[in-house]
Amino acid sequence: MSLATVYNAYNPFARIYNEYWAADIAKKTIPPLEKLLIPHLPERARIIDLCCGSGQVTQQLLKRGYQLTGIDGSEEMLDYARKNAPSGEFLLDDARFFKQPPTFHAVISTTGSLNYVMNLEELTSVFRNVYAALLENGLFVFNVYLEEEYQSDWNGSMSGDIKDDYAWAVRQIYYPENKIGELKITIFQLVEGNWQRTDTTILEKCYSSAEIQYALSNVGFTEVSVYDAERELGVERSTGNTYFVCRKSLSKYS
Repeated sequence: MSLATVYNAYNPFARIYNEYWAADIAKKTIPPLEKLLIPHLPERARIIDLCCGSGQVTQQLLKRGYQLTGIDGSEEMLDYARKNAPSGEFLLDDARFFKQPPTFHAVISTTGSLNYVMNLEELTSVFRNVYAALLENGLFVFNVYLEEEYQSDWNGSMSGDIKDDYAWAVRQIYYPENKIGELKITIFQLVEGNWQRTDTTILEKCYSSAEIQYALSNVGFTEVSVYDAERELGVERSTGNTYFVCRKSLSKYS
């Protein structure tokens, strides 16, 4: 299966994400990074923004003088990212399979992007790829949403908007028996005088903190700290939003 096929569902979602959600999400994301990551970085540190989406978080870090490489599996998302963060480098790639040399001071993955990885084996592959891309003593900072979030907010709730040439609706459903969240997206777009409808579904996997820490340890991350975004990092309305801070081990020959 090609990369284009795997991430085809994300392309229609890119405009919604960029126009309606990304700026607010970035505002909530930067303060935790200022506490957990930025104090430990050298000037002009090289950072991978994994699953960078439309690039708003990338741009905030670029403004602080860091060198950013954004990786995402959706070409539409990357089109927005290149406009929102024009001085960043952006690569179309799959988090489960990407390969980068060990030249990065840090890797981040925010906005709960790793919840889109649908099984623990593939999530472990993501962690392995991150570990390989980090310099010794490099940091991996990411967040995921634990089950509290899905139980609280994924109860069939809907959001959407209507414009003259565009309308959309998103419904969030959680299936606790298999710990799967489902985003059902419907988009109407006016194209050359005709309305076109697009329906797409994006799935998310709810992991436990223990599962994530087990996968991290399996690839070599030995220093792992866990933070509740709402209770410990002061991020409002962030039930279940959990940050992990991991450090790549120093070589015994260092």
